[in-house]
Amino acid sequence: MKKLLIAGFVILAAAGTAWAEVERVITTSGRGVVETAPDMASIDIGVTHQAGTAGEALTRTSNAVGAVIARLEEMGVAARDMQTQGLSLQPVWSRQVQGSDAPRRITGFVARNGLMVRVRDLEKLGAILDTVVSDGANTFNGLQFSVQDPESAIQQARADAVKDAMAKAKQLADAAGVTLGPVQSISESGGAPRPVMMEMASARMAADVPIAAGEVSLSTHVSMVFEILD
Repeated sequence: MKKLLIAGFVILAAAGTAWAEVERVITTSGRGVVETAPDMASIDIGVTHQAGTAGEALTRTSNAVGAVIARLEEMGVAARDMQTQGLSLQPVWSRQVQGSDAPRRITGFVARNGLMVRVRDLEKLGAILDTVVSDGANTFNGLQFSVQDPESAIQQARADAVKDAMAKAKQLADAAGVTLGPVQSISESGGAPRPVMMEMASARMAADVPIAAGEVSLSTHVSMVFEILD
């Protein structure tokens, strides 16, 4: 029994030593950001019509969307850059009269048809917005700028994030009076673009609609673990 207890203590001591060695690390995080001018925009437009019958509401909406799509094609927007979204047909109910037991009834129908459009030539963006509204689009749900090929910017942001994490680790090691060892692990998160608007003084004018393209910021975060040598 005594030999077993001694062996157990030896195993625990060895495990504790191994654990202590694993824990002799410095963990830091770094962030890299690259801001670049966008070269593509996505616009969320749509058509909404109300009519007495479902067929009439749907027909009017479909005709208007068809006209918008045809005009976009004339302006050079490819079919692959247009996608139908949010197609719906809903009844319109009469108001409930206070104090009345009369049931509500359907008084008409509302048809909605959304269209997501990617504009790859930003010089045409203002003209496209003006034209689609003139040709029947009566809802506008947003505009987002992006980069068609963000890989080079993301690679630069990734390199900057690693440099940032390494600089922090070196500073921590120097402050603690220890020697920074090799990298044990690296993990990454982020990389999604987000819009950063410029000042209005630098806004570009495209056709009849003023457009401030600003910049798109691509960022990434890394977490790094370094060994402590002494």
